[in-house]
Amino acid sequence: MVPGARLVVLGKQGAGKGTQCVRLSHHYVVPHVSTGDMLRAAVKQGTAMGKKAKSLMDRGELLGDDLIMDMVTERLGEKDVRARGFVLDGCPRTVSQAERLAAILAPYDLDLAIDLEVHTGQVLRRLAARRVCVDCGANYSTSTPPLISWTCDVCGGEVIQREDDTEEAISRRLEIYELQTTPLIEWYRSRGQLESVPGTGTPDAVTRRMVKVIEDRRNRGSGFG
Repeated sequence: MVPGARLVVLGKQGAGKGTQCVRLSHHYVVPHVSTGDMLRAAVKQGTAMGKKAKSLMDRGELLGDDLIMDMVTERLGEKDVRARGFVLDGCPRTVSQAERLAAILAPYDLDLAIDLEVHTGQVLRRLAARRVCVDCGANYSTSTPPLISWTCDVCGGEVIQREDDTEEAISRRLEIYELQTTPLIEWYRSRGQLESVPGTGTPDAVTRRMVKVIEDRRNRGSGFG
């Protein structure tokens, strides 16, 4: 049986991070823990956390570390995660979140953080073509639409272009990402927990690169245990 792993995947919006996280979760037979998916589910279900998150998002405010990390802490405490590990998508985004994640995982630690590198110009083109299911968040594009009209192949929801997927809004999000994530990448690098992987090429090619760096680490006995 393939051993599990405790992984964080970093990358700009549009880098293909969500797709690769799902692929890695299948390869290592571990849960894909997506903060975006958890937030959408909480908002849809009308939980206390969902109502709080929706109120902040409706006002255009960023979700605070406490809300995000409370949600992540709860998920990482569940049996399926404790048994084999996880692929964490969307968190951490800041050094303070990474420090809290390390405390949550103690006495264990993260096996590896992978930075999925894609040039900003390519990301802008990808996001301009992106289409998203309003119900489950599945991603499509103008070149790879759903099979039937703009109806999600996964859940049957409506697939749309997000209102904030304009070039100006995308550029602003990427600026914020760079500001937040550059220190985070350096933090993981200083701990010897970071590998960078080119995110260009076919999804299969990118997955092979990611699995290779993970297995190289495992074979060296660095971080895995």
